[in-house]
Amino acid sequence: MNNTSIVGYGNTKFSTDDVTIEEQMITAVKNLFDNTKNLTQKEIDGVLISTNSNSKYLAAIISETLGIEPNVSHTVESLCNSGTNAIVSAAAHVNSKIAKTILVIGGDRYDSPGQILEWDQARGEFKHPIFWASIFTSAYKRKNNVKDDQLALVSVKNYKNAQDNPYAYSNRVISVEDVLSSKKLTDDLRILNCSRPCTGASAILLAENEIAKKFTDNPVKIQGIGQKTISASFTNNPNLTKMHSTSIAAKIAFDNSGWSPSDVDVMELHDAFSVCEPMALESIGFTNSENGMSFLEDIIKTDERRVNPRGGLIGTGHPLGATGIAQTIEVVQQLQGDAGKRQVDSPKKGLVHNMSAAATSSTILLMES
Repeated sequence: MNNTSIVGYGNTKFSTDDVTIEEQMITAVKNLFDNTKNLTQKEIDGVLISTNSNSKYLAAIISETLGIEPNVSHTVESLCNSGTNAIVSAAAHVNSKIAKTILVIGGDRYDSPGQILEWDQARGEFKHPIFWASIFTSAYKRKNNVKDDQLALVSVKNYKNAQDNPYAYSNRVISVEDVLSSKKLTDDLRILNCSRPCTGASAILLAENEIAKKFTDNPVKIQGIGQKTISASFTNNPNLTKMHSTSIAAKIAFDNSGWSPSDVDVMELHDAFSVCEPMALESIGFTNSENGMSFLEDIIKTDERRVNPRGGLIGTGHPLGATGIAQTIEVVQQLQGDAGKRQVDSPKKGLVHNMSAAATSSTILLMES
């Protein structure tokens, strides 16, 4: 049984500023303290750090700087889904009664070491993430008869949504033509098909359901969790047009909660590249296989915002350790009716999808107001 609620959050603006991870994290936590009632340093039992810069003693350093003396303190590193994995770890601590409150802080810089791994050197010329993304894109386009101008719509939508996100890296308005004429990276990818590494941090506070109302009048409960790692190498995916780990993680989360995809009102999907959004929709079960792009085109025509309302990774930016936490904060704000111009109409249930390295691992969170 899940006994954990999200009761506070804080963000920094994502940017390419040359500032330290520590500065960003401290700013995000101060923002959280400012926006969370009755919260003092003594109320925090644990501090978990999500980052790919794992050569530092960051959990202890941030705690000392902020005047916190946690019982639980450590770092979670899992590339792009470090943030949600840290939230899962925090929820496990709360559910097991190890802690009543856990502060999760995620952050990275634009030059994060997570972009190219030592493991990836075996790929030779094809070690950068754009190459697995290009292979996914090529396979998905061929199998589903999807064209470049259709995939460009994902970027156009998410840049547009990011206009109303004060923490987004981008404030650009782009067109399909802008995407198609942007810098060519591979035969199937342009630079505007891609999310961008940047500097930023996000923080979130989890608490036992029994004490959640102490910190907020409108706690958001974590109702389902699913995780799956299938490999480290993208070539181990059963096929290149589906996110296999995402499908398994989603089934675990839905089984855990008793929900189905049709129950979800708002979602944050891991659009590291434009092809990832329709693939995620299909893999989670929001639409049948091969229909992810049609699903998105219908949403775009009606100007709905239930898919990546904050602008996704493409519009908002992708500081690896912060991404999953920032995605979760967006769904919390949506469920609390506090998303401003991004607000979806009366959502009750939300989903976060966060993945790493060509969907070799995935995390799904289900939340309810």
